[in-house]
Amino acid sequence: MEPSLRAADAAVVPPEAALALVELGRIVLADRTLEDVLEQVAVLARGAIVGASEVSVTLVVRDRPTTAAFTGPLARELDERQYAAGFGPCLDAARGGETMVIADMATESRWPRYCPTALERGARSSLSVPLPVQEHVVGALNVYGAVPDAFSAESVKAGVLFASYAAVAVANAHLYATTADLAEGMRQAMTSRAVIEQAKGILMAQRGCSAEEAFGQLTRVSQHTNRKLREVAAELVARVQTSPASRP
Repeated sequence: MEPSLRAADAAVVPPEAALALVELGRIVLADRTLEDVLEQVAVLARGAIVGASEVSVTLVVRDRPTTAAFTGPLARELDERQYAAGFGPCLDAARGGETMVIADMATESRWPRYCPTALERGARSSLSVPLPVQEHVVGALNVYGAVPDAFSAESVKAGVLFASYAAVAVANAHLYATTADLAEGMRQAMTSRAVIEQAKGILMAQRGCSAEEAFGQLTRVSQHTNRKLREVAAELVARVQTSPASRP
């Protein structure tokens, strides 16, 4: 499902935000990593949300947060400060599903340990919008401003709308990456199984043993040499294939 721009949404956001929403719908997942897609989301958000200085994307997978993309080092540093503390606007947005706006870091009282650090690093305001991705994955779009009150009501509205479109792109990218990883894992498993079956066949022919006994011999070598079973099997197959007796 593509996050195509609805006419009603285009009418209520600035032209730059509408353009960014259109670009979100054009993101091609094939031959791109999840990190590439998220990086594009962050860059588009910085251009779409008036007042944005730096932007990052937080993903929380099974309650473990990480900054999956960022437009500058400040965004990543401030994200990681929150992860280390275990709380902060981006984490609260991701886990609670609520948009968090800090108008001025100098006067904000909700996060007394985080805001002074952000202020010292040069962030004067921020906007954190939740990104619902999948059942076990949530996230947040984190937007940092260089001046107090960087985000007007219109900017917040644009950020929330952008996040709703970005969530679709992020969910699709995460699903695509997960599916690709699963397919690669299955391919590797099938390859491993094939070479193990070859090795078993070689041992059965050489030693006149059963398939179960051949497998037991391979596993014992694997345990004694502290190597993967596939590596032991592949070594045996390669040795037989290159031996003079195997040549026509």
